Amino acid sequence: MADSPTYSMWRKLAAKPGGKQLFSAAMCLRVPYFRTVVPSVRDLRPGRCEVGAPKWWGVHNHIGTFHAIAACNLAEIAMGMLAEATVPATHRWLPKGMTVEYVAKAETGLTAVAELPELPEFGDEGFDLPVPVVISDEHGKGVVTGTITIWVTRKS
Repeated sequence: MADSPTYSMWRKLAAKPGGKQLFSAAMCLRVPYFRTVVPSVRDLRPGRCEVGAPKWWGVHNHIGTFHAIAACNLAEIAMGMLAEATVPATHRWLPKGMTVEYVAKAETGLTAVAELPELPEFGDEGFDLPVPVVISDEHGKGVVTGTITIWVTRKS
């Protein structure tokens, strides 16, 4: 199964000094809105992605905590990179919907982990793929949980 160009880049850069930072910067050039949370991809492989984001004034809400929508942006980054590492080059994916629950105040930097319970089969028929995402603070406390559903189809 051929890797996507994104996952191929990760595999080339991740083990090199500064490679994860370079990959994260390149990701933000490709998808400029992602840079608003200053993401850092920490782990990426089929079925799993971990992305961190610092707490800085650009993600603050009116009470000085990590803004809920900024956390959703972080969730979408984790889901998108997971999709790039999981969906084969013969297929494409498109976000279809997101459900989230804000379970606690986010008072620190955050880590989003998108992880599939099992890898799906990629055939000729399109299908919905729900991607669970858990966002935790620097103490490991969950602050946001959600599921982002993507539509996966074979390329024509």
